[in-house]
Amino acid sequence: MWQHPTMGRKVFLTINSVFLLLVALLCLVPIVNILAVSFSSSAAAATGKVGLWPMDFTFSSYKFVAGRHEFFTSFFVSLRRVLIGVPLNMILTILIAYPLSKEAAKFRLRSVFVWFFLITILFSGGLIPWYMTAKQTGLLDTIWALILPGAVPVFNVILLLNFFRELPKELEEAAFIDGAGHWTTLWKVFVPISVPAIATLTLFCMVGHWNSWFDGLILMNKLQNYPLQSYLQSVIVKFDATLLSSGSADQYKLLSQISNKTTKAAQIFIASLPILIVYPFLQRFFISGIVLGSVKG
Repeated sequence: MWQHPTMGRKVFLTINSVFLLLVALLCLVPIVNILAVSFSSSAAAATGKVGLWPMDFTFSSYKFVAGRHEFFTSFFVSLRRVLIGVPLNMILTILIAYPLSKEAAKFRLRSVFVWFFLITILFSGGLIPWYMTAKQTGLLDTIWALILPGAVPVFNVILLLNFFRELPKELEEAAFIDGAGHWTTLWKVFVPISVPAIATLTLFCMVGHWNSWFDGLILMNKLQNYPLQSYLQSVIVKFDATLLSSGSADQYKLLSQISNKTTKAAQIFIASLPILIVYPFLQRFFISGIVLGSVKG
């Protein structure tokens, strides 16, 4: 039966709402500031006076970033990486998490395999063995160098197997009574009721692939094979090298209107834009799946 909230309850809800609103604004303000800096002139950005609104509005920084063929090439490399890498990550995560979620009585070597995967989180082979392995297997300068080394996200596997363990055992038993095997039970029972968890991990994988830049710098020898983040990082380091090389009047004019600060802001916003577009569609799953794997170890 519904009861009228007490005065204390009303005060708590008001304070809680105000607090959450302030937290939301704190998360939003840096993004708005970066966007404002990216649309400001180099002189305005250098003075540090740009707040939440652009000063001397200009598209020069975006012309610098997007006005070259290399930018679009790297963008599509990252897009291919996400389209191939994310489904591969999720398929392997599901196929590994399901058997490892079983009790030791049903899967005797469960603990052995769990530690086999867990040890990869605790200890790393190092940068040089990682590079040598990619080189010896012929992955350098291919899209697979960006996908296969991280094909099994072990942290996601641990989260999902704990989520599977929290599901009612009666669902699995009912499926077996009806004649279903493990394969049918996984895809017809476990996966459909684990959509919030799977959507959350999918978002993690998308963000991880899209934001990764270090592996591109190490494993790619040609600029046209760089993913977007690696390309943008290289642009920041040698900021005006390509502009100075051709020396046209228009490019010298463009160089005078931009700065390292404004181009960095433009690159950050462009790089984050795809995730900002995708996140609202996964938000309702993300909220319900954010606590996945938090109960059982």
